[in-house]
Amino acid sequence: MMKEHSQLAAKGALVLAVVFLFGGFYLADPGAFYEIWYLLKRGEVLEIAAYIHSFGKGAAVFAFVLTAVMNAVGFPPAMIFSTACTLIFGIVPGILLAWAAETVGAGISFIFFRTFFRDSAEKLISGNRKLKEWDEKSRKDGFRVMLIARVIPYFPAAALNAFGALSKMSFRDYLLASFIGKFPATAIEALIGHDTVTIHQNPMRLGVVIGISIFLYVIFFIWDKRNRKVSEE
Repeated sequence: MMKEHSQLAAKGALVLAVVFLFGGFYLADPGAFYEIWYLLKRGEVLEIAAYIHSFGKGAAVFAFVLTAVMNAVGFPPAMIFSTACTLIFGIVPGILLAWAAETVGAGISFIFFRTFFRDSAEKLISGNRKLKEWDEKSRKDGFRVMLIARVIPYFPAAALNAFGALSKMSFRDYLLASFIGKFPATAIEALIGHDTVTIHQNPMRLGVVIGISIFLYVIFFIWDKRNRKVSEE
């Protein structure tokens, strides 16, 4: 009984937090949702960057909240906003801001899915032996799996958010894996996005970034494969 009351209280608190988050976002600029949606449909990253930049001193806060919210929702692709951040604040500050915001968004999504859907997922999993084995494995290997998935650029955030929350993976493992894994993925997405939009400024760098990224990913996956072999022996 006490457990049920605490779960209801947690769900109520989460709903209020979401209402305040979106409510605050709306009060900051009532037309923001419509404007962002309109610009996203147009697919103009430069226009999105210009709109965020129009908030002046509050642009960094607006960009952070917007990126976190969109990453929590899992749509549209986060690279749109990470690219916009680099165009507004510069490459390094933009990547760092987007990385922090995406990690916060991933954490919010985890809490939401875990609070409202984990019980239903457990009922579904309990009736299937394979799913139960996978669920138990996620507690032990969840960090490594999530880390590898987060490192891969352009991997759908919504799928990873749901996977982490609906499995037995701990919030600590999920958030830490997301925090570490999102940095290279965000950096690569932002750099490629930035240099694609501004290719006339530095046409050679885009090819260099892609080449270095492929090389580093090959090294990473070879290292992970060797580590798994050692741990299994």
